Amino acid sequence: MPVTPSNTFPVVVVTGLSGSGKSTALNVFEDLGFFCIDGLPSEMSPKIADLVLKIDTKYRGLALGMDLRQFEFVEGWSQAQKEFARLGVTPQVLFLEAKMAELVRRYATTRRLHPLESTEHGLEKALEKEKELLAPVRTEAALVIDTTGYSIHDLRRVIQTKWSSLEEAGRGMRVHIITFGFKYGVPSEADLVFDLRFLPNPYFDKALRPLSGMDAAISEFVLGSDAGREFNARFHDFLAYLLPQYAEEGRYRITLALGCTGGRHRSVSVAESLLATLKKKGYSVSIEHRHMELG
Repeated sequence: MPVTPSNTFPVVVVTGLSGSGKSTALNVFEDLGFFCIDGLPSEMSPKIADLVLKIDTKYRGLALGMDLRQFEFVEGWSQAQKEFARLGVTPQVLFLEAKMAELVRRYATTRRLHPLESTEHGLEKALEKEKELLAPVRTEAALVIDTTGYSIHDLRRVIQTKWSSLEEAGRGMRVHIITFGFKYGVPSEADLVFDLRFLPNPYFDKALRPLSGMDAAISEFVLGSDAGREFNARFHDFLAYLLPQYAEEGRYRITLALGCTGGRHRSVSVAESLLATLKKKGYSVSIEHRHMELG
């Protein structure tokens, strides 16, 4: 029997900046049991999806790699979305990116030409132009991954872990929470950044220092204090007001970055509390403790 266009047979579009790891991502989806096609023109993607959906297949889903190697990708993406909607398919877009210096380093290693390089545009200008052209696609992505500092094996593990987030994305806006340490840098993919360094710091208690915000003792220390308790209540109320405004505006996803000094104690405890609240409210929400193990 043919498969149906639902979450039981997801269609994932893998795209992003050249050199950010899209080929590796497609390999991961292939290992997950997806039928994968790379280098597909955007106008052909709904036709391929329709063909796959009409046949009896043992594949878990369909993953399509698309980027600026196909020069009409951005121009054809809006029309492709309309065709997907006509088929009853909501493709989940996975957007990969990396910092400019890292992309330049990767190109220097592989010695490949960027698709937008020319006699008038060197590599850095080509990368900047690509980022500008793909900005509308990035805005609509269900999940954005910054692969800076990732090895191929790191990226594989991250995608396998985050695939569960894409599976749950479904319809409506998705919320992704990242905890981080300011000493290691602010996540570049964050839409909103919250500085939690004003909260009581367990680091200065030798008995608590080895623990993390995942431990009840740390959560009680941070959120059980007067300052922590009042902030947490106000923070949840603020987001209860703010997130529906973003959803009403048509956002597909929003990334909240919660930071403290090392990304191990305060940010993690606040983020875990927020995660529980948002899940109770019915949000499709995921969490990533980026620097928790570095402290």
